[in-house]
Amino acid sequence: MSRLGYAAMFEQFHPTDLLRWCQLAEQAGFDSVMASDHFQPWTPQQGQSAFVWSWLGALGATTNLRFGTGVTPPGYRYHPAIVAQAAATLEAMFPGRFWLGLGAGEALNEHIVAEYWPEPPQRLERLIESIEVIRKLFSGKTVKYWGKYVKMESARLWTMPETPPPILVATSGPIMSERTGRLCDGIITVGAADEKIKMLMDRFEKGAREAGKDPATMPRMIQLHVSWAATDEEAVEQAVREWPNGGMNFPKQDIRDPEHFAAMARLVRPEHFTGRVFMSADLDAHRAHIQHYIDLGFTEVYVHNVGRNQEEFIRAFGEKVIPHLRWPDTGALASTASARPSDAAR
Repeated sequence: MSRLGYAAMFEQFHPTDLLRWCQLAEQAGFDSVMASDHFQPWTPQQGQSAFVWSWLGALGATTNLRFGTGVTPPGYRYHPAIVAQAAATLEAMFPGRFWLGLGAGEALNEHIVAEYWPEPPQRLERLIESIEVIRKLFSGKTVKYWGKYVKMESARLWTMPETPPPILVATSGPIMSERTGRLCDGIITVGAADEKIKMLMDRFEKGAREAGKDPATMPRMIQLHVSWAATDEEAVEQAVREWPNGGMNFPKQDIRDPEHFAAMARLVRPEHFTGRVFMSADLDAHRAHIQHYIDLGFTEVYVHNVGRNQEEFIRAFGEKVIPHLRWPDTGALASTASARPSDAAR
């Protein structure tokens, strides 16, 4: 079975097109979908930002793919109780297929609620409180919560799946990686240097073991940004044009406006994408790039092709890449259909 997933980027494409491409991806051999959750695109040129939660039900109803959010930041646009309700509903409708991806968020999408945008430590604390609220609601009981950042009065989820969906957290730092292993069911990250990947996985495993869980049974997802086109030159050009934020090697969580990203995009050069977006016309080079991360221990790889050539990308990867990937015989997937030891450990 392929564990290669399709990254549906709502900041770039119309939801109707994304639904059609996901259906095509299933036919081509992709296993699952990671859908981004944005209120705004990174740059005006990207041009879209539909409401992902409306779309996920359509995806579940028209495919057999597993799917989840990559990622939803609770505690700003969404109270975590609403995230829990949405996630439980999708898992109740599509058992064993939905996973909940959470993250700390960016000002680009979360500043719209007109609250003070906190510093990174406070954002992580709010995320942890939100995870605690969602966990409590997934118990099916009436619960209250009164945290420093998140408050909830006497709430219960009345529509519950047989088993709550797994919770995964996107992280690129050591502290949250360890907490993710301790608190959640799996981890999400993005392509990075091998040394950083190893550090993140070591801390994730440490947190899992401290919570009495076996990290070998927990899903590890990675999202890879790539640019594939007919020629190497076209691959580079479309990365610079369509995904300039991928070449911005600095923290972007505090930038609030797509126009500000557009201004910074004028400074982005092809060499800035090195190690951040894999650009090539060679399908075997793309296969080797993905295989490298499989060999590093990731159980699921989600590929985002930054170009507008989505249909061609899906067909080409389905024919020339997916059949030649080597996956280990064992490895956890983000699904309630498989055993989740973390339930017993909580």
